[in-house]
Amino acid sequence: MQSTTTEQMGRIITTLVITNRLDQGLAERGLIPVDDVRTITLENVLVDTGATTLCLPANVIAKLGLTLLKEVDVATATGFSKARIFEDAKITLGEREGTFECLELPGGTEPLLGVIPLEALGIELDLQNQKLIVLPISPNASYLRI
Repeated sequence: MQSTTTEQMGRIITTLVITNRLDQGLAERGLIPVDDVRTITLENVLVDTGATTLCLPANVIAKLGLTLLKEVDVATATGFSKARIFEDAKITLGEREGTFECLELPGGTEPLLGVIPLEALGIELDLQNQKLIVLPISPNASYLRI
């Protein structure tokens, strides 16, 4: 998988397409026009191994119209604080896609892609070469285990 990188060692930047999965389901059922499905392309998203999940700024969540799931306590570099979790964010990263919860970041903050979506999508980090590696999923080899 090709990813855009910066000159900092170990820093991986990528592009994500995020879709409101609820909108997509309604369009698939013919309840709303396909053109009404809210989606956004985010460039220069930092892949952050210190983050557990997808983290999106409040303005991006609002544009996508994601539904509030719950409020939680989160650990940050400055201590604990409250954060809101939203649901039904469908991530498309290269050839892989999956639907995840996302944590709301303060407005103006840059989005982060954490380890849970990466693991679920079968994507590993190659920090030395600053790129993402798509793990195999085929009849002969698969990152999925049961």
